Amino acid sequence: MGWTSKDNDERRRHRVVIVGGGFGGVRAAKALRRLPVDVTLIDRNNHHLFQPLLYQVATGMLSPGQIAPAMRSLFRGQDNVRVLMGDVHGFDLEQRVVQVAGQHELEVPYDTLIVAAGATHSYFGHDEWAPDAPGMKTLDDANRVRSRILLAFEQAEQAQTPEERAALLTFVVVGAGPTGVELAGQIAILARKILKKEHRSFDPREARVVLLDAAPSVLPPFPEKLRRHAEKDLRKLGVDVELGAMAVGIDADGIDVRDEAGERRVPSRTVLWAAGVQASPLAAMLAEASGTSTDRAGRLLVRHDLTLPVHPEVFAIGDMVARPGVPGVAQAAIQEGRHVGKVIAARIGEQPEPPAFRYKDKGTMATIGRTHAVANVFGMKLTGLLAFYIWGFVHIAYLVGWGNRFEAVARWMWTIVARNRRERLISQTSLDSSARAAPAPERVRVHA
Repeated sequence: MGWTSKDNDERRRHRVVIVGGGFGGVRAAKALRRLPVDVTLIDRNNHHLFQPLLYQVATGMLSPGQIAPAMRSLFRGQDNVRVLMGDVHGFDLEQRVVQVAGQHELEVPYDTLIVAAGATHSYFGHDEWAPDAPGMKTLDDANRVRSRILLAFEQAEQAQTPEERAALLTFVVVGAGPTGVELAGQIAILARKILKKEHRSFDPREARVVLLDAAPSVLPPFPEKLRRHAEKDLRKLGVDVELGAMAVGIDADGIDVRDEAGERRVPSRTVLWAAGVQASPLAAMLAEASGTSTDRAGRLLVRHDLTLPVHPEVFAIGDMVARPGVPGVAQAAIQEGRHVGKVIAARIGEQPEPPAFRYKDKGTMATIGRTHAVANVFGMKLTGLLAFYIWGFVHIAYLVGWGNRFEAVARWMWTIVARNRRERLISQTSLDSSARAAPAPERVRVHA
C-alpha cells in the first residue's frame, strides 16, 4: 500500500503531515502521541480556534485569547509533533510532499497525509456580498463583526436624521442555524441590557435585530419542539424572526429580501452572514491533485476509512469532506481525527484496520440569550436553564486548557451578574476593516 519511505531508509520514522489545526487536525495529532511517528502540523495561524464560541468574541463576552490557545502550547509535552505556520498552496501526491509558503518556500515530505482544512463561507454564488455581510470562521472575522456592531452604536450617537439612526441601529443576521440564532440573541441582549444606559443621544433599546432565513423554522436540524421554543425565546428578547425570507441583494446600505409578500428593502449598516458554508479551497486543490470527486459544496467524497479513493495514504477529515449522516460539526471532526489515529496505528503495527468510520451523535444544542438554551442530548429534549447548564458544561469540556476553562466560566458569571461586557475594544485595524459600513462623512455642527 505504499507505506514505506521512498528513500528506503529503514531507520527513519514514519512521517505524518497534518494540514489544519482545527478540531480534527489537533485530535489526529493527539491520537498519534504514543506512536513511533514524526508529526508535522501545518496551519496558517499560530493558534487553535474554538469556533463554536466565536460569536461570544464578536459580541464582547469573551476575549480572543480565551478561545484560541497557541498551537505550540497544545503540544508542549508531545515531542513527536512539530508545528509549522504557513499557507499550503499545493500537493504533490506522486512525490508525497506538501508545498508550503511561510518564511521560506517549503516542501514538506510525508508518508501519511491528513488534510483537515475545514470550511469557509458560502454566499451561494454572490461573493460580492462578502465585504458588506461578513461571516465568522476566524478570529479576524469575529473581531471585524464586533467592530461593526459596536461602531454602529458609536455612529448612531452622531446620526443627523432619524432615518440614518434607524439604519445604524438595524442589525440583520442572515441564517437561523445555531450560529445565527446565538449571534442574534446576543446582539439583542447587548442593545437592550448592556448598553441601555451608556448612550445619551438615543436609547440603545430602540435597536432592531432581524434574523432572516429562507427555511420555515429556526434551527432546522433540531426537533420541532426545540425549534418552536428557540423561536419563542428569540422573540421574547425582541428579535424579529423572519422565516421564509431570502436575501436577494446586499450592499453597504442594507439588504433586499424576498418572501411570499414580494421583495422589500431593509436599510441596515450591519448585515452579518451565518447562512452557508463550503469546503476550504484546499479541498478543490486536493481533488484536482488526486482525481477525487466533490459534492455541490466542494466537499471531498472519501472512502469508509476517510482516505481518498486512489490514495490510501491520504486522509481528509472535518468540514471539507462529505460522508452520509455526518454533520459538519466539531464533534464529527474530533471523532474523525481519533479514527484516523487508530487506522495509522494499525497500519504501522501491521494489524487489522478498525471498522469503517461511524459517527456517534452526542447531541445538538444552542444558546438563546443570557441563560436560555435548547439541547437535544441523551435522548432528551431540554430547554431553559438546564439546557443552558449542559451547553456550558459541554463547551467548557471541549475548550483546550484549564486556564481558558476557568477564565471562560468566570467571564460568563461576571457578565450575567454585572450585566456588562469587558471586550468592547474597537481597534484602528478593526475600524479600517469596517470602513465600508460607514457612510461618507459630512461636516455638521454639534449642539451641546
